[in-house]
Formats: sequence, C-alpha cells, structure tokens
Amino acid sequence: MRTVRRSALIDRPIPEPSALPRRAPLPAHHPDPVLDVVVPVYNEENDLERCVRRLHAHLGETFPYAFRITIADNASTDATPRIAARLAAELPGTDWIRLAEKGRGRALHTAWSRSRAPVLAYLDVDLSTDLAALLPLVAPLISGHSDIAIGTRLARGSRVVRGPKREVISRCYNGLLRSTLAVGFSDAQCGFKAVRRDVAERLLPLVEDREWFFDTELLVIAERAGLRIHEVPVDWVDDPDSRVHILSTALADLRGMARLGRALAGGRLPLTALHRSGGLDGELPAGLARQAVRFAAVGAASTLCYLLLYTLLRPATGAQAANALALLASAIANTAANRRLTFGVRGRDGALRHQLKGLAAFVVGLTLTSGSLAVLHHTAPGAGHRVELAALIAANLAATLLRFLLFRAWVFPARRTTGPTAS
Repeated sequence: MRTVRRSALIDRPIPEPSALPRRAPLPAHHPDPVLDVVVPVYNEENDLERCVRRLHAHLGETFPYAFRITIADNASTDATPRIAARLAAELPGTDWIRLAEKGRGRALHTAWSRSRAPVLAYLDVDLSTDLAALLPLVAPLISGHSDIAIGTRLARGSRVVRGPKREVISRCYNGLLRSTLAVGFSDAQCGFKAVRRDVAERLLPLVEDREWFFDTELLVIAERAGLRIHEVPVDWVDDPDSRVHILSTALADLRGMARLGRALAGGRLPLTALHRSGGLDGELPAGLARQAVRFAAVGAASTLCYLLLYTLLRPATGAQAANALALLASAIANTAANRRLTFGVRGRDGALRHQLKGLAAFVVGLTLTSGSLAVLHHTAPGAGHRVELAALIAANLAATLLRFLLFRAWVFPARRTTGPTAS
C-alpha cells in the first residue's frame, strides 16, 4: 500500500508553462502502456471488483495498445483498499494508489501527475457510461487530432437513461456554464474523459479544485487556451446508488465558477503559453461568428453608455463636444472589453498599444458621427434631440462595422506562431 501526500500546488504561484509542441500521432508499436485509465474510488467495496475486472477484460479484447488501469483510492474507510491491492496483484497492468484525503479531483490530479502514459483517462466506478465509447474517446488523442476528449450525454446521438431531477440539474449546470463562462463544450460533468499527457502536465498546475469542479475547471482553461476538445456521444445509464450530495456539490460548483471567472477576467492564468506551436493550431484565426457575437454584445453595451453620456453632457457642452467626449470614454471602455472578452487577450502586455490602436479606430467613429451631426444640422437646423439620436445611432452602426474589421485585422490580429514540430 502506498500513501500519496496532498500536493501543495494550490499554495504555489501559478507557473508560466512552456508552449505546447505540435500534436503528433503515437507510433504504432509503442513499447510502454499508451493508455492509463484511472478509476477514482471512495468506499466502493461493492462495485470496485466488478468494475475493474470488466474494464480489464474490455481493454484486453478491444484496445490495440498496451494499457494500465490505476485504482485511485482517496481515503476509503471500508474494504476498498484491500480489494484494490488484490486486483493489482492479480490483473496484469493494474496498479493502485491510496491518498490520505478525499476528493475526486485530488485523486485524478495525483494519478495523472505520476503517470508516464501518453494518454490519460478516467471513468466512474459505477460504469454508467458504456465501455464501447472508450476507444472512440481516446482514438483522437492517440492519432494527434485532439488534446482532450470528453463523453457527452447532451449531444445528438447520445442515449441516456436517468430521472428527470438529474436531467434538469445537468442541463441547468451546463447552461449556466455557457452563459457565465461562454464555454463551447456540451457536458462538463460526465465521468468519462481523456487527455494527452503533455497537455495534462501544463494544465494540472493551473487547476485549483480538488473535488467535483476539477473537470469543469480543467476544460474551461483548456478551451480558453485554444486547445482542441473532442466530444463523443455516449450511452449512459444513471446509477441509483450515486454518492454525490447534490446541494453541497452545486454550491461548491457555483463558488468554483465565480473563482474561475475572476481569474479569467483578471488575466491571472497564462493561457497564451498553452497554445500549440507550429502546424494549423497556430495559423487558424479565432472563430469569426463567435467574435462577431461578442463584439456585438460589447458594442451594444458601449452604445448605451455612449448615448447616456451624450445626453448628460449635451446641455453643458453642446452637441459636438458632447459627442466627442462620450465617444472617447466609451471607446476606451469598448477597447478594453473587446480585448478581454472578444479577442481573448489577457494580462497587461500590449495593453497600451491596443488602446492607442483602438483610439485610431475611435477617430473613424468620431468622423462618421460628427459628420452625421454636421450634415443633419446643415440640412435640418431645427432638428430635435430625438432626430439627433437617430442620426447618431445610424452612424454608430456603420462605425461599429468598420471598428470590428479594424479590431480583427489590425488591433487584435490572429496570433500566428511558429516553432519546431514534434519529432
């Protein structure tokens, strides 16, 4: 029996990870285990042996590479450690570790950190997910196509059997993630995931949670860093004997979302260093549709602020001065918001340069809006306040389109990185 002490990574400053090399497929004749499947357990004396024997038989029959199964026992108080030790002795390629503290995230963090297999996975001991999805889960990682793979119960093609309560909770949780952290993956909670080891080595030091939010935090950081996440529809049957305490887990998840959101908003995570070097990963621009939607949302908020400031300033300064001052203030806020939310630029590096370029784009907007006011006052000297606002809104729409094109092509151009390819 081995005891693994709790990692002190949470208390350390976040390191600056090195850039990831270009993805490459694993060789067909890999000498060591290619896949390490971790089964995190806590007081699972009834299900552990059935799960591990079934998993071992399935991998032996279907997986074309050498594999390892790691039972990660996090502070069980029943017969789980004794069963785990016996299985490790009886089944080739089976190992086990014992942690002194509870926490599924802690078990995964520890097991993945010590493994040397190039592909790391985990699944829940209840085997709610059909094992037929295991090879499709890890194949994109072995081939070099993706960085992370997750099973999803919410995609078309998935077949799920569970009660309405858990269905509603799951959909609400993932909907909340999409609305608050703008994630693109569909199912953060399915206990069926895999990651390439080179990715895990860089992501794990950044993940603070050691319990149920561990999966979500890892996925959000990976997606924000531009890593490729592959989703596999799964067949999933709910385990009626689940040990998860819904209320306490939900509250912990909400706290985790708030903490992670603050870290992302504050630029405290070194996301740019996680980008892949070389190949298409460094050449593909960020998604135009998503950027346009976020730019429009920021633009709508900026326009409201601009109109409010213009209305407040006009009586004291006149139309042209109020327009210039309101546009300047909203332009600075607009550039800062788009820098972080639309184009994913974090930290202080280049912030002044981006603001100066944003002010150049502001000049375009100022020219259009001031010109529209000048034309309006020349052609209709008696135009009222509502007519002025209508003219300014029309001019701002045109300025917004030009500003988006300038921001995308000049202020925040898509990063093109080059570097050595993986051998």
